[in-house]
Amino acid sequence: MRSLALPLIALPVVFATACAMAPKVDNASLPEAVRVPAGHAQAWHTTTAGGEITYECRARKDMADQFEWAFVAPVATLKAGDKVVGKYYGGPTWEATDGSKVTGKQVAVAPGTPGSIPLQLVKANPADGAGALVGVSYIQRLSTQGGVAPALPCGMAQKGQRQVVSYQADYVFYKPAM
Repeated sequence: MRSLALPLIALPVVFATACAMAPKVDNASLPEAVRVPAGHAQAWHTTTAGGEITYECRARKDMADQFEWAFVAPVATLKAGDKVVGKYYGGPTWEATDGSKVTGKQVAVAPGTPGSIPLQLVKANPADGAGALVGVSYIQRLSTQGGVAPALPCGMAQKGQRQVVSYQADYVFYKPAM
C-alpha cells in the first residue's frame, strides 16, 4: 500500500517543481486587459502540447440565414519543460496530473499575434480535489499561436460540419500573494 501512496503525494511536488522552472511573466508588459490584478503572484507556467480547438459551422445567433464557424471546445496537454503536468479541456477546465482541477470564467481578452487566438485572463473558481491547483486565483493564456476559426466556406451546405484547428499557448497560474 505504501508504494501506491508515494506517487500520489509526490505529484504536486513534481508539478510545482517543473512549472516553477519557467520564466516569470512581466505583467506590466502585457495588454492591460489581461494583466493579473495586484495581490496575486505567479505560481506556475505551462505550455500546451498538441492543443486543438474544434469549430462547427452553425447559423449565426443574430442572423439565422448567415453562417459562421463557432467555437465548440478545446483540448490540450499541459507541459512544463518535457514533463506532462496536466490537461486542458472545455469548461474551461485545467486538470493537473495529481487529479486537482480548476475551472474559471473569462474576465478579459486582448489580441494575440495575427492568425492566433486572443490572449485571455480567467478568474478561477475554487479547485476540486487536493493538489497543485488548489488556491489558484487567476489563469492567463499567453503566447498564443494558431487556433483561429477555419478560413473554409461555412454556409448551408456545410452546416453541422466540424473542423479541428491546432494551437499552442502558455498558461500561467496565479495564487494570492502571501
